[in-house]
Amino acid sequence: MTSYGAFMPQRYGITCTLWGILGSQRSSNMRKISLAGPSLGDAEYKAVKKVLDSGYLTEGEVTREFEARVASYVGVGHGIAFTSCTSALEVALRALGVGPGDEVVVPDYTYPATADAVRIVGADPVLVDVNLESYNIDVASARSSLTGSTKCILPVSLFGNPIDPEVYDLASENELSVVEDAACSLGAEIKGRKVGCFADVTCFSFHPRKLITTGEGGMLVTENDDIADKARLYKRFGGRPSGDGFTTEFRHLGVNYKLSDVLSAIGVEQMKKVEDMISERIRMARTYDGLLDGLDWCSVPSSTGKVRHTYQTYCILLGIDGIRDKVIRRLRKEGIELQIGTYALHLQPFFKDAPSRSSLSNSERLFRNSVSLPLHLGLSEGDQRTVVEALVGAVEDES
Repeated sequence: MTSYGAFMPQRYGITCTLWGILGSQRSSNMRKISLAGPSLGDAEYKAVKKVLDSGYLTEGEVTREFEARVASYVGVGHGIAFTSCTSALEVALRALGVGPGDEVVVPDYTYPATADAVRIVGADPVLVDVNLESYNIDVASARSSLTGSTKCILPVSLFGNPIDPEVYDLASENELSVVEDAACSLGAEIKGRKVGCFADVTCFSFHPRKLITTGEGGMLVTENDDIADKARLYKRFGGRPSGDGFTTEFRHLGVNYKLSDVLSAIGVEQMKKVEDMISERIRMARTYDGLLDGLDWCSVPSSTGKVRHTYQTYCILLGIDGIRDKVIRRLRKEGIELQIGTYALHLQPFFKDAPSRSSLSNSERLFRNSVSLPLHLGLSEGDQRTVVEALVGAVEDES
């Protein structure tokens, strides 16, 4: 088996090291199986130290290398690093001219950041339902939600599962842009082509729970030169080098969404082993598939067509209402960290007034009944068996 370096279990949002990762505190008398965690080794430590020793810590040549590696891997001309996937989504929408008065079609079942980006630029997210098997945007629901005000479709390739290619066809038929939230889906494929080369713009996340990490960070990829130019301009205060070699000329509104070379150094090393990490995650997903096979109260992740699902998250759907939260609490008490899938936006206070022109029943069902199981490269097959045995016991007791 390939060695991936030191595994660091973690609680997200608590920081203590350079890239914001804290190992989970373990009780001496209880096993702990964490939900997720990055794979970091000596290469990442050495790369960060090299940047620190250089004295150049902001965005520079190391970030340029990281951008080039991601763009080449995906198969597009431009990769532009950002502080997060959310900031990348915001800038993608701005570069496409999306703003006040425009509507953007967004799947209801997603992390709020997807729709936040739409509201940040002043546009209105229109929430649509998702497919109950793939968890991704439902094409029929998206089609029925289009109006004369629709400017863009913002689908999410959720948990590492590529979206239905018909979404791109729908956008083309209606002369709409597609900004794909692929926060979870670096390396996912449709018929051998990487997610990132289908949409007008695609955005990835490098949060510690994602396939590769920089601690925090994101990347916008595109084949469009004009979009790339606008994105680079906006993320760097709206300024361009003036030509004298030492001053900048500011002609546009802009912000500071630069990713430092410190974090990009981690990303460069992570990209060197991305395919090995994907292979391991797929292998572990197949192990879960086998362990859960035959359980009539459980639906495992599925893909449609000739796609490669990269399993950023292994999310199952319970067929029994009302027990999900009890199951999560019970297994957490036993030291096994489960989590929900993600959110039904229309049930969140900030999005209660967001328009919707389709039923959101699938999204709501997934929100209430989905469970994410531990999946990371520090997980053994024995750990996976322990997770499933505990899950089966909890479901049987709570049913």
